[in-house]
Amino acid sequence: MASPVQTPPTRRRRRSLAGPVVLIIIGVFLLLANMGVLHWYMLGTWFAHYWPVLIILWGVIKLIEYQQAQREGTRPAGIGAGGVFLLIVLIVFGLAATQASRFNWGELRDNIDWGDNDGPLWGNTYSYDDQLQQAFPAGASLNVSSIRGAVNVSASDDNQIKVTVHKRISAENQGDADKWNAGTKPQITVSGNTVSLNANVQGAGDHWVAADMDITIPRKADVVISNRRGDVNVTGRDGDVDISNQHADVSASDIKGKLSLSLEHSSARVSQIAGDVSVEGRVNDVSVEDVAGSARLNGEFMESIKLARITKTVAFKSSRTDLEFSKLDGDLDLDSGDLRANNVTGPVRLITRAKDIRMDGVTGDVRLEDSNGSVEVRMSKLGPMQLENRRGDISIYLPDQAAFQVDARSRGGEIESDFGDLKIDNAHDQATASGTIGSGGPRLVISNEHGTIEIRKGSAMAEAPKPPIPPKPPKAPRVGSEPKVPEPTEN
Repeated sequence: MASPVQTPPTRRRRRSLAGPVVLIIIGVFLLLANMGVLHWYMLGTWFAHYWPVLIILWGVIKLIEYQQAQREGTRPAGIGAGGVFLLIVLIVFGLAATQASRFNWGELRDNIDWGDNDGPLWGNTYSYDDQLQQAFPAGASLNVSSIRGAVNVSASDDNQIKVTVHKRISAENQGDADKWNAGTKPQITVSGNTVSLNANVQGAGDHWVAADMDITIPRKADVVISNRRGDVNVTGRDGDVDISNQHADVSASDIKGKLSLSLEHSSARVSQIAGDVSVEGRVNDVSVEDVAGSARLNGEFMESIKLARITKTVAFKSSRTDLEFSKLDGDLDLDSGDLRANNVTGPVRLITRAKDIRMDGVTGDVRLEDSNGSVEVRMSKLGPMQLENRRGDISIYLPDQAAFQVDARSRGGEIESDFGDLKIDNAHDQATASGTIGSGGPRLVISNEHGTIEIRKGSAMAEAPKPPIPPKPPKAPRVGSEPKVPEPTEN
């Protein structure tokens, strides 16, 4: 009987070592970071830049295993489902880390509307104090430059510039913080009649450093401040003050010269200014009071504007509102939906939309245009008047014994008057009122669409100040009237 044919035993396919080797390398680096041998920031930076090396190592191991299998005549090991999953995770996290390393996280933090005392997004915070002092040249001006940190400027009682620095540094350990503190010392330089103070927080590169500076200089010196992130406070100046600021609060008071503010998503509090005041940029909210010069505001104002006691011209201009008048003895409040003012001296020019307007104690000429809001004007001393409104009521209160001429028209509304000598016709879709009161005088031209016109005597309403009037509910539109449309919320 023939013996059976014996087949050679099959060799078992070796398992791939690529995945375990990559996992071991990753685990070793994570262990070193947990033990403090490597910093997490450094580890993240290395991974963001060199993660493709792990894929290259994986490929080299697979190539060696393939050649070994060829020599042994065995089938080489494949990647397998687990290997595919690990490669996908490695590629996804690697690409994400690379993009994250290229992103300017410091700028993101600076552009988030957080308080100036908030710390960095991560890391430990270490504090340092420093002082600088030197002679301040007579007649010189101060130029302050800072990227991050508060700036406070006040008057000194000598001819010195004194700077007290409170610094905060984000770092993994004390050693790194000490190194970055040494590289971010504030610098004072003198060139001609200009003294420059640089907070120098950029000396740490991309690392988070904030330097709050309290500065005292002679009262007569002009001051120019450029601060990217941090509150600014200036008091006690006989010279001019110029401030540029982003994402923080600005305060200025007791200034004998001019004040200029250039703001970006900042708020401002201004008081007791002997010169002119100028505010421009994208401003959250602003308060200006007790100004002996003029006040000019130009830009986009996202929240409230409060003005009080402005001796000279007041001008406000945004994409939605254009306002100017000669003097403000009272106060003015302006927000996205309301404008309230009292004791205003004209000529008054106001062009806006989607606001309920109430102006009390107005003296002089008035030119006003509005839409989608009610208008109420109470005159103390009458001048020529031109009022236009759409989709909102108009109420005018005039001195009881005033002399004037009226030409009023309302399409889709009615006209009412306390002055009996006016000729009023409400018979048709377009109401009219015309006539002369007393011996004649200033001419009042009033036009409205889809709203009433009321011409009242000043005695019809008590002169005592009243709380803000809530917006009136919309009336049912007449046939053919235009519906109200939503308006933007900026001032």
